[in-house]
Amino acid sequence: MGAEGKLLLIEGVYPPRIEPSLESWGAAANDVNMLVCTGGRQRSEAEFRALFAAAGFRLTQILPTPARVSVIEATRV
Repeated sequence: MGAEGKLLLIEGVYPPRIEPSLESWGAAANDVNMLVCTGGRQRSEAEFRALFAAAGFRLTQILPTPARVSVIEATRV
């Protein structure tokens, strides 16, 4: 990846807090499903920032989409 390159990740972003809304409950249900079926989990914005920082990247923006995923952009530090 060149110095000016960008890393784009298409992923669901877990809300910072689960509230009584269909969107929050859907995120929680998806998180449980990922944990049970694959051993994985959804991550919050803060968790993505920490994960990218550990890999030498900086999260620059999260772009929501009409689907239940976002485009997460990061650049090299």
